[in-house]
Amino acid sequence: MCAMTTPARVSLADVTPPIALGPLDGRYRPAVAPLVDHLSEAALNRARVHVEVEWLLHLTGTGVVPGAPTLTDAERAYLRDVVATFGAAEVAELAEIERVTVHDVKAVEYFLKRRLEAAPSVLGSTVLPSVCELVHFACTSEDVNNLSYALMVRDAVQQVWLPAAHALTDEVAALAREHAAQPLLALTHGQPATPTTLGKELAVTVHRLRRQLRRIAADEYLGKINGATGTFGAHVVAVPGADWQEVSRTFVEHLGLTWNPLTTQIESHDWQAELYADVARFNRVLHNLATDVWTYISRGVFIQIPVAGATGSSTMPHKVNPIRFENAEANLELSCALLDTLASTLVTSRLQRDLTDSTTQRNIGPAFGHSLLAIDNVRRGMRALSVDADLLARELDENWEVLGEPVQSAMRAASVAGVTGMENPYERLKELTRGRRLTADDMREFIGGLGLPADVATRLQELTPATYTGLAADLVAHLDD
Repeated sequence: MCAMTTPARVSLADVTPPIALGPLDGRYRPAVAPLVDHLSEAALNRARVHVEVEWLLHLTGTGVVPGAPTLTDAERAYLRDVVATFGAAEVAELAEIERVTVHDVKAVEYFLKRRLEAAPSVLGSTVLPSVCELVHFACTSEDVNNLSYALMVRDAVQQVWLPAAHALTDEVAALAREHAAQPLLALTHGQPATPTTLGKELAVTVHRLRRQLRRIAADEYLGKINGATGTFGAHVVAVPGADWQEVSRTFVEHLGLTWNPLTTQIESHDWQAELYADVARFNRVLHNLATDVWTYISRGVFIQIPVAGATGSSTMPHKVNPIRFENAEANLELSCALLDTLASTLVTSRLQRDLTDSTTQRNIGPAFGHSLLAIDNVRRGMRALSVDADLLARELDENWEVLGEPVQSAMRAASVAGVTGMENPYERLKELTRGRRLTADDMREFIGGLGLPADVATRLQELTPATYTGLAADLVAHLDD
C-alpha cells in the first residue's frame, strides 16, 4: 500500500500584497473604510505628528520658552503641511525609523526633526532647524498619545460613526411614519396581545436609538500634557517662571479637547469608558431592532425583496434569508464585547503607569468597525423590506379575543358610573376568552348581552382588532419632537 504524501502548501502569510487577517480589513473593507482615516495605526501616527507640530507651534507662539524664535506664517504653514501631506511614503518612513528606535513616539519625534532640518531646502532662510529641541519638549510619550487618541476617536465618531447612525435612525423613522397607522397584532410573551401599529413599534426603537445618539454627541474628549507623572516636573525645572498649567490648558483646548488638570502619567481614560458604554448601549438597542425585524420576517409581517442573482441557500432555491439582520446581530455583539473590554480595562492603571492601555487602545478601530458594519447591514436590510398588509389583517381578524381588554375596561367604567350588572368584569372576560379563539360574532353576542348603555354597547360592537390601536398612530409624531 502506497503512503500518501501531502504536498507542501504555499504560506499565505508570504503573499504580496498582504492578506488581511481580520474580516474588517478583508471581506468587509468597503463598509468600514472611512474609519481607516481615523482609527488605523497610520492615522495614529499622523495624529501624533499633528500633536507634536501643534505643541511646537504653541511653544513658539506663546514665547513660553526663553529664546525660542517667533515663526513666520510660511514656517507655520510648512509645519502644518507635514501633517496635511502625511501619506504612504511617510508611513513607510516612520516604520523604518521605528525599527531602529523600537519606540513609536520617539520615531515620530525623529521624523519631525528630519522635516525641520530639511526646511531650508523648501523655505530658503528659516529658523526651523534651530527649534529641533522644542519637538517633544518636556513631554512623555503619553502626552502625545492621549491627545492623539482623543482627536482620532472624536473625529471618527463625529465624522463617520455618528453620521451613519443618524442616517440609520432617519431611515427607520421614515418607515415608522409611513406605517404609522398600519395595524399590527402585538405579541407579548409571544402571545397575541393588544394591537398596536407597525409604525409605532418602529418609532419606539428610533426614540431609544436617538436618545443614545444625543448622549454620544454630548460626550467629552479629555486631554492632558503635563509630563511623566502629571506634575509638570520637567517643565518647571526647565523654565521655572512660566505658568505651565495655563500653557497646558490653552494647548489642549486649542486642539478642541477638554483639559484634564489631574492625571498620573496617563490621562485617566474615563471619558473613553463613558463614550464606549454609550456606543455599546446604542449597539444593544440596534441589536434589539435586528432581532425584532428578523422575527417579523419569520412571521411574514415583512417580506424581503429578492435581489436579482442573489442566492439564499446553496440547496433550497426558494429561500430569501434575513442575512443583513443576522450579520448585524453578530457584529453588534463583537463590537459590544470590544467596547465593554475597552471601557473596563482603560479605567485602571497600576500606580502612575502601566502599558495595558497601549495595546488595548489599538482595538478601538475594530470596536467601531464592527458597529459601523452592523449599521450598514441594518440600513441595507431595512431598504429591502415590504409590508404584507393582508397578512396583518388576517392575523388581527383571527384574534378577536384581544378585545377582552377594552370590553372589561368599559364594564369597569360603567360600573363606576352606576350601571348595574357590571360585576366581576375581568373574571367574566377571562372566562370567555382565556385559551379560546373567538369570532367577531362571539364577541358581539357577548357584548350585546351585558346590558351596557346603548352608546357604550355600540362603540364596542363597532370595535375590531384592527381598529383597537388606541393612540398608536398619533404617538409616532413624537419622532418630530
